[in-house]
Amino acid sequence: MKKTAIKLSLLIALLSTSLKPASAQTKAEVFDKKTPITWLGLDFSQMKFIGSEEAYRREVINAEFVGKYIPLWENFFLKEPKKYNPARAVHRDTVHFAMNVTEKVNNALTKNFFDTDPGHFKTLTEKDIDALIKNYDFLGNKGIGMLLIVEGMDKGRAQGGAWVTFVDMDNKTVLYTVFRTGNSRGFGFRNYWAHPWPVILDDFGADFDLFKKY
Repeated sequence: MKKTAIKLSLLIALLSTSLKPASAQTKAEVFDKKTPITWLGLDFSQMKFIGSEEAYRREVINAEFVGKYIPLWENFFLKEPKKYNPARAVHRDTVHFAMNVTEKVNNALTKNFFDTDPGHFKTLTEKDIDALIKNYDFLGNKGIGMLLIVEGMDKGRAQGGAWVTFVDMDNKTVLYTVFRTGNSRGFGFRNYWAHPWPVILDDFGADFDLFKKY
């Protein structure tokens, strides 16, 4: 009788263990160089061109921005990996790539990107980023995802601003996010606005050990 009870207890323990959900990712794992990271790309769903539409019209209109320039900037991460290097930003030898996640978001955009108020360059909060990620489709990817959520591109400031964001893709939660800016420069619209993204990543990488303390 006792043996039967012991076997039953062991069976219940094994079943309860197997039914436990997978452990959630943590902020500490973002800064643990042994933990894999998946690069998800650039999310332009919150982006605003700061300044009058006329100031940009010669170079870009809304439709061209979505259909032409966003794919070009995403492609830099494949064509120029030494410069556009998310792995270096997180102090890893390499990261996985799943840029189709943000590609799906960007391809659905139909909004007007122009905003004349300079004060709108940065208006999002961490809570806004949390809410945005809750509605994400990570297309079956698991673990920790990393992306830039672009908020502002300001010709007057000659800067782009984006949230460097790390998420637990299993439960759609933000593990860590911070707003950073990068200077714009270069010849032509494509190159001028491509410049902030590697700058933001490299600046984050330079402060990597500092960020993990907070």
